[in-house]
Amino acid sequence: MEAASTPQADPFQQFLEECRREYEQVQTELKEIDLLIQQTTAEVDRLVQRNAQATNRLRQIEATFDTVPREDIREAYTAVHETQQRLFTMRGQLEKLHSDQKNLERHARLLRRVLDLGQREVGILTTEEASGVSEVRGVHTVVRVIEAQEEERRRLARQIHDGPAQSLTNLILQAEICERLFEVDPERARTELANLKGAVVKTFEQIKNFISTLRPMMLDDLGLVPTLRRYVQDFSERSGIGVALNITGRDRRFAPYKEVTVFRVIQQLLDNARDISHATHIQVMLDIDEQRVLATVEDNGSGFDPAELTDGPIAQEMGLDTLRERVEMLGGRLQAESKPGQGTRVSLEVPLP
Repeated sequence: MEAASTPQADPFQQFLEECRREYEQVQTELKEIDLLIQQTTAEVDRLVQRNAQATNRLRQIEATFDTVPREDIREAYTAVHETQQRLFTMRGQLEKLHSDQKNLERHARLLRRVLDLGQREVGILTTEEASGVSEVRGVHTVVRVIEAQEEERRRLARQIHDGPAQSLTNLILQAEICERLFEVDPERARTELANLKGAVVKTFEQIKNFISTLRPMMLDDLGLVPTLRRYVQDFSERSGIGVALNITGRDRRFAPYKEVTVFRVIQQLLDNARDISHATHIQVMLDIDEQRVLATVEDNGSGFDPAELTDGPIAQEMGLDTLRERVEMLGGRLQAESKPGQGTRVSLEVPLP
């Protein structure tokens, strides 16, 4: 008689288990790198303020160069040089951390897809196994939502840092200059105050635009179509890019979370056409019927290799993976088409049961 063979673990199951452990490790590394990004960003912000103060001090010394001791001049130049060197280093480190974060996120998405597909291929499962798969899929959905939220927060943090926060820092410095000039040169102080007033008005407009971009009030009150009309008009005026909006079908309200998703995707695609494709004309098409909402954003920009829209730096920079996941979580789909020199076309469809 042949000896009974010792049952061995299924190689495919072993592979899935390795992927699961790898996925958990990547999630841990993402949490660590997110903490480092927060710390480095805070340090960069401090250095930006210190650099502005040191630069302001140097300008004051240059204005009275003949009366300032040589040692003070040397200290001022040294302070500016050291601060700028440190700021350059920290910004480089921050860029490296963001690059590592994007690579880890791409790796995590690949592992998650492998796990999802692997579980579907397992076949007939016991009740306990089926419950485990359901739990894993539920966890994956939660992870996708959290990742999308965190990516949105990071994007907003960068916009606030590069826009209103930097402007407010400059306003503080201008106010300090005016305060000091009142004692020595009142006429110049009045000129600086006029400049300060203009800067305040400009910053106020930036904050108003930022708030409108962050959450348009119209979206809650009037719905997607009126909000999109207003946003496209404002976008065209701010960017100088011609945007043609074509709306067909039935103008009606639907689930608020779906309205928000469609609006956010179109908003991001318009930003991509302006900042990445460098388009001079954009066409936005929106069609709503009883069963679904279909939106298309097409530009005449530089265009890209189709492969770059699925995996590569361009796809990461445009945030297509995040947009696709948002749409797919609503049971919809997002497709991107492009060719070098022939612009980019992105369409999304969301069901409206």
